[in-house]
Amino acid sequence: MLSLQNAGKRFGPRVLFLEANWLIRAREKTALVGANGTGKSTLMKVLAGLETLDYGGLQQTRGMSIGYLPQEGLALAGRSVFEECLTVFDELRDMEKEIEHLAGQLAALDHASPEYESAAERFSMLQERFHALDGYALDAQVGGVLTGLGFGKEDWARQTDEFSGGWQMRIALAKLLLAKPNLLLLDEPTNHLDLETRNWLEDYLRTYPFGYILISHDRYFLDVTIDRTVEIWNKRLNIYQGNYTKYLSQKDERRTQLEAAYRNQRIQIEHLEAFINRFRAQATKAKQVQSRIKELEKIERIEIPEEEPVIHFKFPQPPPSGRTVVEAEGLSKSYGAKQVFSGVKFNLSRGDRVALVGVNGAGKSTLIKLLTGDETPTAGSVRLGHNVLSEYFAQDQYKVLNGDARMLDDISRAALKVPEQALRSLLGCFLFSGDDVFKPLGVLSGGERNRYALARILVSPSNFLLLDEPTNHLDMRAKDVLLEALAAFSGTVVFVSHDRYFIDRLATRVLEVEGGNVTSHEGNYEDYLRWKEAQRVASSSLSVEVSPKGRQPETVAPSNGNGSNGATDADAETVKDRTRRLNPIKQKQMEERCAFLEEEVPRIEGAIAHTEEQLGVYVSAAETHRLTTLAEELRAELATFTAEWEELTMQLENA
Repeated sequence: MLSLQNAGKRFGPRVLFLEANWLIRAREKTALVGANGTGKSTLMKVLAGLETLDYGGLQQTRGMSIGYLPQEGLALAGRSVFEECLTVFDELRDMEKEIEHLAGQLAALDHASPEYESAAERFSMLQERFHALDGYALDAQVGGVLTGLGFGKEDWARQTDEFSGGWQMRIALAKLLLAKPNLLLLDEPTNHLDLETRNWLEDYLRTYPFGYILISHDRYFLDVTIDRTVEIWNKRLNIYQGNYTKYLSQKDERRTQLEAAYRNQRIQIEHLEAFINRFRAQATKAKQVQSRIKELEKIERIEIPEEEPVIHFKFPQPPPSGRTVVEAEGLSKSYGAKQVFSGVKFNLSRGDRVALVGVNGAGKSTLIKLLTGDETPTAGSVRLGHNVLSEYFAQDQYKVLNGDARMLDDISRAALKVPEQALRSLLGCFLFSGDDVFKPLGVLSGGERNRYALARILVSPSNFLLLDEPTNHLDMRAKDVLLEALAAFSGTVVFVSHDRYFIDRLATRVLEVEGGNVTSHEGNYEDYLRWKEAQRVASSSLSVEVSPKGRQPETVAPSNGNGSNGATDADAETVKDRTRRLNPIKQKQMEERCAFLEEEVPRIEGAIAHTEEQLGVYVSAAETHRLTTLAEELRAELATFTAEWEELTMQLENA
């Protein structure tokens, strides 16, 4: 659909990428990754047609549509949320109006007239096209996407300019998803989504009929939505097959290979230089020396770019609290007529790492504020245990910072025992490097100040941390530092986050806030989801098994003529065993076929990866077509073999 050919882009004097070759095919689901400042968002704008290349070219298939969602900056006004989303279908709505107009004409015209025949032909054509484009379900489509993105029905009629920036971005995302362009370009689409909405978007993208490219700092989100990863590294585009986890593994392998090639090249260069230096002054060796000089000049030097150093930061461990950290008894909270909680009861123990989950508006932030004492319960009580010292990170934590203080001075005062170099390394993880650390806090943006406020908490924590959306505005590197520090923290943590990977790795307990109740679940988020699924299955099974009158349905076996069922339990067991057994020869054949497939599938995957790498380097249109056809054939073969292997494995397991 879209291809970059020897593309290059500068940002002022700095080169972002060079000699970039990338063939973007239909229905590919790709992540664009790279360190901060490497040009991911710039490249996304180039693909969207909003910025131009400094070198090379960009070719696009005629008639393809591209939809682009930036990180921020969109503002909509003048319509209700529902009407704004319906503008995506303006062409279909005009078609619907014309169909209605033609229907009126057909009722009035003489059936034998040429005008009637012309109108009838146009009416039939439009109606067929309208039906093919699912024009009769526009309202349902809009409602489904808005509901999935967290808009209640009461929000649909509200004006778009009544919503905050984050919700405005949700509206823009809804419009893109409804438009279904051939290529979706989404730059940090999950920034403004809660956990439940993010889960919905994951499911939506998995079934999206066309291709998309994502930039995201959410590992889990990338792992479940993409099958290809393109990294900007060393000013080049590097293409990897598979999701984000597979990309990390393959990247390590590639770097190992690059380092080996670099060492071999250095040995070669040193040999050449040694020969040149040794025999440069000898006339009898002049020809050989000149030959070595030319050989040396032709060598294209391999560069090993510096990797960002991995920072391991440990909390200064706080004084221990008592075993019981929090006791909530009969806790209720309401704002006027709106009841948030009622009769909530739970305890938190020392060392718990508790994730609060629930839909937007369920009361997660309110619960944290009740635990900090920033909010007063309407009824009931929250009691902190012995020697509990709490510290609260709010979503708008930046508001409490001293705007006149310089960043490094401020964090040094908060951590008198931490060396300055360690503080500067920590700030670097949170994207403050170089002279940034000498800036007054007042000149930073809201997101930057929140990042700094979180780093400040890390250097002098209390023994009870309450963190409301600490992962917002953090890249993966900063999240890893935060995650590692919290995992090694000896105190108690209660946190709200929309990052699945972060929750799964950190939480030892989940508190679900839903319907005015708080329910405790041991384990991480995956354990919680398994419990929810088991509850859903049990509920659906119960509804199927129970008849309308509340009686269990009965199954009557045929009679054998003497008043008893024709098949005894033993007979049934014999039949069951017989169906499970396989002919030994057949079983052996199946096992051999399974072994063959287990060897063949990796071979085909390797062939696909090799073909993909070849496609990354443009040679000619004919070669690109050949390789594309080959890749499609290999994918089809892989799908067939995988399905066969799964079926055989299942039969053998049942046997």
